This record gives sequence, C-alpha cells and structure tokens, in this order.
Amino acid sequence: MRRGWKWWQLPAAVLLGLLALFVCRGAWLDLGLTAWRDEEQSHILLVSVVAAWLVWVRRGRLRRCRPGGGGLGLALVLAGGPLTMWGYHSAIYTFWYGGAVLVLVGAVLAVLGSDLAWAFAPALGVLAFLVPVPGTLRQQIALPLQTITAQVTQQIFDLGGIAVERSGNLLSINGVDVTIVDACNGLRMVFALALVSFAFAFGTPLRGYVRLVVLVLSPLSAVVCNVIRLVPTLWIYGYYNAWAKGFHDVSGWLMLPLAFLLLMGIIRALRWALVPVQVFTLAYD
Repeated sequence: MRRGWKWWQLPAAVLLGLLALFVCRGAWLDLGLTAWRDEEQSHILLVSVVAAWLVWVRRGRLRRCRPGGGGLGLALVLAGGPLTMWGYHSAIYTFWYGGAVLVLVGAVLAVLGSDLAWAFAPALGVLAFLVPVPGTLRQQIALPLQTITAQVTQQIFDLGGIAVERSGNLLSINGVDVTIVDACNGLRMVFALALVSFAFAFGTPLRGYVRLVVLVLSPLSAVVCNVIRLVPTLWIYGYYNAWAKGFHDVSGWLMLPLAFLLLMGIIRALRWALVPVQVFTLAYD
C-alpha cells in the first residue's frame, strides 16, 4: 500500500486473466489436450509449475515494484488477439497458441503494470515453452541428437562386452531390434531438459555468463541424460521385454530431476574450484 498498490488490483488481475482464458478457451483447451496426449509435448504440463517457482524465488523483488505502466499489457493484448485469430483461421497452431499466451499475460500486466514484468521476466519468459515447436523444426533438432545417442550407447555396450549392433538409429541387442524413438524418445527429452535448464539457470543466483552457458549446453545435457536412460532401457528391451514399457515411461520423468541434480553438481564443483559462478542473492542479480 505504501508503494501505491490498491486492494482491488490483484482481484482485477485475476478476473482479467480468467476472462482472457475464457475468450481464448479454444486454444487453451486444445493446448491442454495436446500436452496430455502427445508425449513429445508433455513438458508443457510442467511449465506452470516452473513459472510459479521462478516467481517464488524472486518474491523479494515485489518490495521494489510499483503499480502503473499498463501500456505494455495492453500492447500484448492488442498483438496477441489478432495473432491467435489469424493462427486459428490459417491453421498455424504456433500462432494460435502463442497469441493466446500473449493475451493472458497482457491482460494481467494491464492491471499490475510493467514493473512486475521486468522484475519477473524469467517467469514470463518460461511461458514460451507453452507453445509447441513446429514439427519440422523439432525433427531437425532431435534427429541428430538421437543419432549421437545411438552411437554413444553402442560404444558403452561395447566397452561392457555386450554385443549391440547399430544401423542408424536402430540398435539390436540379444536379437531384439529397438529404435531410439521406441526406447528413449529423444525429441521429448530435448525440450523437457531445455525447460529444466531454463528453470535451473534462472532459479538459482548465477552470473549472466553462466546462465547463458547452461542454456546453450542444454542439448548436450539432453544427450547425456538420454544415454543414462537408454543404456538400462535397451538392456531391459533385450532381456526382459515385458518390463520395458513401464521402465521406459518411469525413467523418462526421472531424467528431469536427475538433470537438475547434475547441473547443481557442476555448479558446486565450479564453486569448489573458486570459479565465480554465483551472485549473492537472486533478488539483486
């Protein structure tokens, strides 16, 4: 209140946000079904959790925010509305979903102001993960990573003395042919681990250059986690095929906390080596 906030602004922001969801309900319902049914887009289910966490770790910044500056929110609504309509009528789903996200964010910021937008920019930025990446681009990113994963996995089995044959992205163990997509969907892991890398980069008090490195190297972390997952998965497919499907599903979600822990371990190792990777508090980075 001392900084000019009114009691009605938060309820008004919630009301306008619900109104934005209602107006664009077709896009949001379709997006929810896509995230639930399509394994390659299942990381969308985690975006709201990551956004809430990024807001929580930056909650101290609220003390510096003042109301006003709703022009940014209005501009987002005016940009998002035509974009989502155009995307719907043109069957360009990226624009349909992306416009709906802009309308929602803009409606909230129109009441709360631009100060909150800059203070919680990472929490708003992570909402970009709500928009599914076009299929052609996804394949261009994932296929090379799947090939690298297959090569590294074969070499690991060779070192262990277990015969595994490879033909492209197809691995054969104990007479069972397993494709990388069946054993370990690299496409899903790429974007899920990119989301984890974003959450780690902006959820911990890291210096700017360290955050950039974490984000740029997220495809490498996807390869590492894919290999960690694929080695036991391939072995189970070859010798205990009845358990393979269950292990495949469970291990996919386990890779997300594992990736986060690996990043934490790397940062701790750099701190132990006296490399300046962190700042003192997230509220002032």
